[in-house]
Amino acid sequence: SNSHEGAAAGEISALEEAFRKFAVHGDTRATGKEMHGKNWSKLCKDCHIIDGKTVTTTDVDIVFSKIKGKSVRTITFEQFKEALQELSKKRFKGKSDEEALQEIYKLIEGKGPDLTGVTKAVASPTVSRLTDTSKFTGSHKERFDASGKGKGRAGREDLVDNSGYVSGYKHAGTYDHKVQGNK
Repeated sequence: SNSHEGAAAGEISALEEAFRKFAVHGDTRATGKEMHGKNWSKLCKDCHIIDGKTVTTTDVDIVFSKIKGKSVRTITFEQFKEALQELSKKRFKGKSDEEALQEIYKLIEGKGPDLTGVTKAVASPTVSRLTDTSKFTGSHKERFDASGKGKGRAGREDLVDNSGYVSGYKHAGTYDHKVQGNK
């Protein structure tokens, strides 16, 4: 039997697995049962459904808005399959609907979000220079202890000066004298 129909109830198809992986991408609260537009377009990009010729980002957005309900921001797996059906006709013009759909499924099955270019901790010299607290100067260095751990609020608390003068202003407190003196 073909893999899309014959999946036993407990078993999820490679397509649904991909749907879930993208659905939870970047969203810690996501259940994987529905997908919002951002991850839908990511899926279309990462799985090369968007090819920039027959299918563009705009197409993908339009299909998404058309398929999802009026007041919701996400699509379910069923709606996801409808959306794919729509896109497959564009993406694989000239193939039968069924064939086009199988082709588009093949692009997605077993895939997960592309993690290339997702922020890994970058050890670039610029970043390490900016985050090396031992090189901080002025009031900023007060905000870290010797190990470079931030003191949080405590490091900033005593810097508040409500006199209304810019810190370090030489003539602080002389305003009143001036005004009186000029009478």
